[in-house]
Amino acid sequence: MLKGILAISGKPGLFKMITNAKNSIIVESLIDGKRTPAYASSKISSLEDISIFTIDGDTKLADVFVNVFEKNLDVNPKKASSKELKDAFGEALPDYDDERVYVSDIKKVFAWYNLLKEKEVISADAIEAYKKGEDEENTEENTEENKD
Repeated sequence: MLKGILAISGKPGLFKMITNAKNSIIVESLIDGKRTPAYASSKISSLEDISIFTIDGDTKLADVFVNVFEKNLDVNPKKASSKELKDAFGEALPDYDDERVYVSDIKKVFAWYNLLKEKEVISADAIEAYKKGEDEENTEENTEENKD
């Protein structure tokens, strides 16, 4: 579900990895569709590798997104108060570590979720495939289809 989706420090939104270049990777903004190079000097994080601190370990970001989707939490991180954000996040991930997960992190999670849902990266089909462990296969098939 999140394979190939990147966050780049200092750049708004999320990006989809397109290809490798000589000294960079080419990424496409999910916001406006523009393609740009991202260099090794940029702090690039794959959403697939991000986890959220919990009381007894951590939980993959994808699992948090699944919970948000299944609980149909509609949160606007720009308009919601800190308490509303924490309450909604607590509903999605009841055992999150509130001492190490800041409101700014929660805002980012909901902003990313909303963007991915808007761009249909997160959908009922994608959630089902992820839960069945078919995520990687579907991503490869979708990539092949998009090339045509």
